[in-house]
Amino acid sequence: MSKIGKINIAIPDKVKVALAGNILNIEGPLGKKTLDIDMNIFNLEIKEGKEITIKPKKIDQDTKRLWGMKRSLINNAVIGSSTGYEKTLELVGVGYRAAIKENKLNLQLGYSHDINFDIPEGIKIVVEKQTVVKVSGSDKQQVGMVVSKIKAFRKPEPYKGKGIREQGQYILRKEG
Repeated sequence: MSKIGKINIAIPDKVKVALAGNILNIEGPLGKKTLDIDMNIFNLEIKEGKEITIKPKKIDQDTKRLWGMKRSLINNAVIGSSTGYEKTLELVGVGYRAAIKENKLNLQLGYSHDINFDIPEGIKIVVEKQTVVKVSGSDKQQVGMVVSKIKAFRKPEPYKGKGIREQGQYILRKEG
């Protein structure tokens, strides 16, 4: 039995969930999300618009794996459309700074040139201070991918700890 799959998904008041054939439509104040669910494998119940239950029709090794994953994808879509996801990045290093110019994130990271990162649709990037960047959006996977791409421009190095890191991320430091 999947421990994650057994848990029911609570639907907030602002979110509307509708099942049309194999497509699950989730609509909330922050956006829409559609998920494809294989109804040959799973039974999906929406109880009075308050919670979603997903169960496999027969339990074997493959459906156990898919059960927890599908439940997590549905839960992430519900949370994303109601409250959204946010990650905070810190730029650590002398002269490292960020700014928003038009629809691009301009990063100065100690290279001989500035890095201009195109902000994808559905993602909102806010530069609070010159060294603090907040990335937010309704799709958890897309927010994580954008943060990962930005972090890849200058990975934190272990000697001085310079680079781009997530807020609260621990950097294993080495002696010089």
